[in-house]
Amino acid sequence: MMSPMLSGVCLSLLAAPGLAFVGTPFIAQQVRHAPAPTSRSVTGSSRPRASTRMVATPDKVGTGVKRNENFAKLKAGYLFPGIAKRRNAYLEANPDCRPIISLGIGDTTQPIPPHILSGLVGGAKTLGTKEGYTGYGAEQGKADIREKISEKLYNGLIKPDEVFVSDGAKCDIGRLQMMFGSGVVSAVQDPSYPVYVDTSVMVGQTGEVNEETMQYDNIVYMPCKPSNDFFPDLKALPHADVIYFCSPNNPTGAVATREQLEALVAHANAKGSIVVFDAAYAPFIRTPGVPKSIFEIEGSRTCCIEVNSFSKYAGFTGARLGWTVIPNEVKFSDGTPVRNDFNRVMTTAFNGASNIVQSGGMTCLDDEGMAEIDTLMDYYLENAKILKEGIESCGFKSHGGKDAPYVYVDLEGKASWDVFSEILEKAQVVTIPGAGFGPGGEGFLRLSAFAPRESCVEAVERLRAVLA
Repeated sequence: MMSPMLSGVCLSLLAAPGLAFVGTPFIAQQVRHAPAPTSRSVTGSSRPRASTRMVATPDKVGTGVKRNENFAKLKAGYLFPGIAKRRNAYLEANPDCRPIISLGIGDTTQPIPPHILSGLVGGAKTLGTKEGYTGYGAEQGKADIREKISEKLYNGLIKPDEVFVSDGAKCDIGRLQMMFGSGVVSAVQDPSYPVYVDTSVMVGQTGEVNEETMQYDNIVYMPCKPSNDFFPDLKALPHADVIYFCSPNNPTGAVATREQLEALVAHANAKGSIVVFDAAYAPFIRTPGVPKSIFEIEGSRTCCIEVNSFSKYAGFTGARLGWTVIPNEVKFSDGTPVRNDFNRVMTTAFNGASNIVQSGGMTCLDDEGMAEIDTLMDYYLENAKILKEGIESCGFKSHGGKDAPYVYVDLEGKASWDVFSEILEKAQVVTIPGAGFGPGGEGFLRLSAFAPRESCVEAVERLRAVLA
């Protein structure tokens, strides 16, 4: 029961002109009617009585919070959800079409192998025991998995305390951008994985898009084309504070040689830049002598950061486990170790990777787990070979597909979105238009080898039927 005093206050508020009710588009206003009912005062005089009614007003546009202006610079939605949207629109318009085959997003399709899976299962079961239960872990990752990554994947070239275990390389790229902030100039391969550019925009590093070049001001675009073996001309490169470099590359499938990576490291050390090396596809490398890590290159410990992930290694795209390596020698211009600031980001904005998934990561790095990973890589590389030979039998030239899970198809001047639509409509196969990876990707198409084997074989048959 509301007290008389509180009731009076509420009625006064209700009658206050311009008072808005949260969650509704109405405003309570005091409205006088003529003739108005009268109310008798204690002195016996009468006066018009005010009544209150709800008056509709236009819906509010939003809150009073100003939008982050950097998000308004983003020209389109993130590439891969956009592809899914087009696919779904096609299915809605053609409900009776044959099943669509996806050679698009780089999502793995093979089950997690038994030994690696045992680590996930064991990790989950352990949490169900009083003795084995753990709560929050270290934000940098459990000590045992950091040690095992150092030993098994880097042969001791990096130290365990230089490893930060996370929920994936993509997430870590965002955290690195948070750390670098808006005051740096970033360089990206063109074409490149969209996350590098989009996160640079989000944190405020860039200007607007140049409508003629479709490139953002204040980003250095490094042309990577067949004519330069997909490796930038470092001598012609304007200064960049942070250089994002991916090998094996997404989307081109190009793999940098030792000589190329030596040139990249020498350039970064000479210019005072930091290289963020994306090695997410390193386990696909089979050619002897081709580096799987930037830390195989002399001089890298003073200028390089490496991000990596178990997503492609072991089918952890849904389980989420990755890591970033920052050597103690990499420092900002004032002498502050970069790893110190990244550690602050991790301890502030992250609660650590799942203890269950880290148990799975440990079994990934057992000898049995590494053997299972090799088997998975061989499976997807065979798929890439099938796709590469198939698209070339249709008369197209392609790149990649060796030491990498992506086949990069040269469309000989045709618009990539047009070819994407043609293949979807005629063959019911989803691909990725090169334009989605930046202006340098226009005129190319990316095929992903992560589909099941039978889907890759059928996709080639369909493509031959419509493109040959």
